[in-house]
Amino acid sequence: MDAYIKIPIVKVREGSSSDTDDLIAVEIRLRISVNSKPALSVYCTPLMVRELVVGIIHSEGLMEGEWCAERMTIDYGDDIVVDIPASGTLRQGEQIITSGCGGGISISRRPPDETIQDPATFRIETIKQIFREFQVASESYRLTGGVHSAALTDGTHLISFAEDIGRHNAVDKVIGRCLLESVPFAGKILLASGRLSSEIVSKCARCGIPVLVSRAAPTSLAVAFARKTNLTMIGFARGDRMNVYTGRERIIL
Repeated sequence: MDAYIKIPIVKVREGSSSDTDDLIAVEIRLRISVNSKPALSVYCTPLMVRELVVGIIHSEGLMEGEWCAERMTIDYGDDIVVDIPASGTLRQGEQIITSGCGGGISISRRPPDETIQDPATFRIETIKQIFREFQVASESYRLTGGVHSAALTDGTHLISFAEDIGRHNAVDKVIGRCLLESVPFAGKILLASGRLSSEIVSKCARCGIPVLVSRAAPTSLAVAFARKTNLTMIGFARGDRMNVYTGRERIIL
């Protein structure tokens, strides 16, 4: 399936109008079941579906017991239907709509239990350069203006990159790909295009990612969670400027 489609539109500019085509991001419902029992529904971009499902399950801690990503079945139709064989069970909890785009679903939010002990440090110039590369890599955003992007980097190159209509989904796709390819999270930076909310901080803390950088702003609960988990959080990364909100000891100024 495609990440975007072309549709006819009427473009209005300075009092005149014209018929033309426009590219828009594709949004589709992803229905996740465990042992054929419906579990979750998420609206997403129909790329990197396996990575998204693995990322959601891991970063939200949704499964108790063993489950098999390799035997996951994916059927594409009006909806994308994924079934996960598992000897474990889906964690029970309050399902709530997250504050992100795309109708993401999350278990009721609480402060993370994890504390990040990673001693990694990064030069501020390294973060500026890799974030510029990250922004250039977002092809779907340039074409549609309707998606978020996320990436994992070691400061030298982008190890994993993903785009989605939902900022949480983009992060989960990056996490899922790294898990499937056995990429360690220690000594890495998570780059994101959207607002830094408590959900994004919790996902980083669960994986042990020490640094989180975005071009957007954090929320108050995100800052509180970042302090509690010893996460370095940077917002408003734009050109030569950025704000270091927590964990400044990992940043060499």
